[in-house]
Amino acid sequence: MIRTDIAVSDAVEFWSFAGAAANVVMQLSWPEVGYGVVESRVESGSLMHHPWKRARTTTQYLAVAVLGTDAERAAYREAVNEAHRQVRSGPGSPVAYNAFDRRLQMWVAACLYVGFEDTYQLLHGRMTDQQREHFYLSAMPLGTTLQVTADQWPPTRAAFDEYWNAACQRVQIDDAVREYLTALVRLEMVRWPLRVSFGPLLRFLTIGTLAPVFRDAMGWRWTDAHQRWFNRLFLAVGVVNRWLPRSIRQGPSLVLIGDVRRRIRR
Repeated sequence: MIRTDIAVSDAVEFWSFAGAAANVVMQLSWPEVGYGVVESRVESGSLMHHPWKRARTTTQYLAVAVLGTDAERAAYREAVNEAHRQVRSGPGSPVAYNAFDRRLQMWVAACLYVGFEDTYQLLHGRMTDQQREHFYLSAMPLGTTLQVTADQWPPTRAAFDEYWNAACQRVQIDDAVREYLTALVRLEMVRWPLRVSFGPLLRFLTIGTLAPVFRDAMGWRWTDAHQRWFNRLFLAVGVVNRWLPRSIRQGPSLVLIGDVRRRIRR
């Protein structure tokens, strides 16, 4: 029997993070979000200065938003708010931004949703319309765990498409943000052995996961041959992934949310 109750929690697998860098590109393609990150004065949360801490914080947010309880989401929201209070544009900023702007947070949450949906379908095959609808509605906490309100989240998957298509018209990446994202994809914030070992794969996965509007904004080239190799890779990964127990597929996320729960108790 075909499941109709597929939820975003089913997509929290370790391979779902293959598109993590691509998702950062998507989020920062709105100038306000891009400059909010590039100009951020919160060094403790900087990806370029503390890459492992930032990666842990982001992946824990996703784990809490998707797998956590309402109380855990509230606690994590307050922790994130503490950092966001310092993220606002200054007199010399090219664009005005504020990390508490719910319109910007909706865009970030939408990018996260698209990333989960795309990766899930790469690994498991295309969802039916009914499955996609259920999957979409279950993903609302990706936004409401921060300041996005329930009425901001488009009520149906079709309504989300309308929002997404309009929002993508605002995609614009200038030289400063492009330089930051290029450094991210090149893994310039980690030591050279990791950079040399994983940089080419990360670049391939990042460009392959992105829609053309984001590739074009970054000036990245992607050919039909690249797409064929990308499809073959995920076909093979998908076959292996289906044979793995759920506890292994979701193991990293369960460890992360366990760490959050220990920190809340303390």
